[in-house]
Amino acid sequence: MNTYHIPRTDLRVSRIAYGCMKIGGGWDHTPISAEAETAARAAVEAALECGINFFDHADIYCCGKSETVFGRLLADSPGLRDRVVLQSKVGIRFANDAYSSGEPARYDFSREHILRSTEAILQRLQTDRLDLLLLHRPDPLVEPEEVAAAFDALHSSGKVRHFGVSNHTPAQIELLRRHVRQPLVVNQLEFSLAQPALVVEGVLANRAGSTTEANLSTGLLDYCRLHDILVQAWAPVGGGRLLRALNAETGPLTACADLLSRLAAQKQTTPDAVALAWILRHPAGIQPILGTTRAERVHAAAPADQITLTREEWYALLAAARGQKVP
Repeated sequence: MNTYHIPRTDLRVSRIAYGCMKIGGGWDHTPISAEAETAARAAVEAALECGINFFDHADIYCCGKSETVFGRLLADSPGLRDRVVLQSKVGIRFANDAYSSGEPARYDFSREHILRSTEAILQRLQTDRLDLLLLHRPDPLVEPEEVAAAFDALHSSGKVRHFGVSNHTPAQIELLRRHVRQPLVVNQLEFSLAQPALVVEGVLANRAGSTTEANLSTGLLDYCRLHDILVQAWAPVGGGRLLRALNAETGPLTACADLLSRLAAQKQTTPDAVALAWILRHPAGIQPILGTTRAERVHAAAPADQITLTREEWYALLAAARGQKVP
């Protein structure tokens, strides 16, 4: 698989990443089942076979069990840790500190929480370092000085090599950059044909009667390009919405799903691969993060790295996804 160099780091990462959110099984405190662990290992091994070397985690995924499963895999595979890039995220907290099941209760970018959560991540992953640590979702109560203090402690100890954010706006990043010493080199954002606002907002800006896609325009994608911040796309096939639309007679994404199928047939590949190729076609160098736990889906998506959509195909998919002509 082809690779990206993450600016301002020594990291060279596969163009497609593997997201480990679901590999722990259920979002509860039941033990990890043998079935879930077997599926997780098969999916991770499929990713490695496809040339994927980047694995994305978060402390809350499956209440910590996803990192635990991956840590077991690392422990059973001597030398694997040095061949992969590990990323995790902190900042979302549930109703209690034990990652209870249910909805998140708050965000927490305090120095204490960042440090405590990172230590727990390292223990679960059975490693002495993270290549990247991201702040998961913006904390309205953030005190940037506390973030800076946590980053300094983690960086100076060698426990975290590089830092970034997730779901942050340009202004939120600028506020952090004013205080932290380390470059913020990643911003993980939702982006897919099912959620194309990152590119649509610029097209619709300053147009009479434009939709909310442009009304809240932030220039986020261009900002990240200007500041050498790698954009990672979570839910790159729309959290399964694009695939479900393939089997639907009507719906907002049906036309897009139909076009994906036709293009896949023409290119002798899969709709998954075409959907990811749409993201990879953007000159920002966006890194999609696969979230499936099925090994066959990993293999079906990986060929996206070898597909280059034409400008006409890219815009046709965008128009189909939005259900509107390009203005």
